[in-house]
Amino acid sequence: MPRNLVVGAAQLGPIARAEPREAVVVRMIALLDKAAARGCGLVVFPELALTTFFPRWYMPDQAEVDTFFETEMPNAATLPLFERARALGIGFSFGFAEKLEIGGRIRRFNTAILVDGEGQIVHRYRKIHLPGHTENEPWRAFQHLEKRYFEPGEEVFSPVTALGGEIGLAICNDRRWPETYREHALRGTEMVLIGYNTPVHYPLAPEHDHLQCFHNHLSLQAGAYQNGLWVVGVAKAGKEENCDLIGQSCIVAPTGEIVAQASTLHDELVIHDCDFDRCTEIRANIFDFAKHRRPEMYPLLSAPIATRR
Repeated sequence: MPRNLVVGAAQLGPIARAEPREAVVVRMIALLDKAAARGCGLVVFPELALTTFFPRWYMPDQAEVDTFFETEMPNAATLPLFERARALGIGFSFGFAEKLEIGGRIRRFNTAILVDGEGQIVHRYRKIHLPGHTENEPWRAFQHLEKRYFEPGEEVFSPVTALGGEIGLAICNDRRWPETYREHALRGTEMVLIGYNTPVHYPLAPEHDHLQCFHNHLSLQAGAYQNGLWVVGVAKAGKEENCDLIGQSCIVAPTGEIVAQASTLHDELVIHDCDFDRCTEIRANIFDFAKHRRPEMYPLLSAPIATRR
């Protein structure tokens, strides 16, 4: 029998620094309702979906930084989203800044969760590939201080059996690294959900600004095709606090084809009926890992850089 899941990529437009979480959740619920009316079983929201992208500012006061973090999930602000999704029987995913205590130590992560149709969190991922820098660099038009505000995740990419398939998570910069998709595929993932906040301007190489949208889709499409995966990439888009963010939220088939794509930089929903069994079109033919892969010939792929010759 076919294993199909109608997926909605729920792009969010800009979120102002002063916009309360409750207002953002109202916007998310509106997209959720629209998705339900169109038969979606899963709705995917962006990275750090509840607030503006706060790593663009240098904030020396940790108490100020912590106002952007969640200490529990769901919480008072997000509970209406969980309740509405449960009432509709729809799964969803979104990213947020997570603060928690582990082993007596406060930890902070850039986190994404997957929630099933009963409103239960069934998977949690903490971003591994943190971009940016740690100290204030005032020459920049805006900062990118993820390395200052977050720790890298410590658990490998892996899927969870949910919503009829094997679903995994990644976040923003993870999409640029081919290892993300390959590790997922080797562990049996059939669909990767990826939220992102990506500026148009890249301070370290401004000559690449015109390539930002191209590189976004290049990464998503190559990852899907080379690993036989569905990839759902969802943006926070538009001019947010005077910083232009790309859109292009899309759903990519295991063949590498974009089958649905947002056409604005605002709140927008695009959907596609995804057949998990289409993963075998690639995995049983072009990229049959068991038959054609030669891991013994790639010894440096997981070696520390310092050991390479």
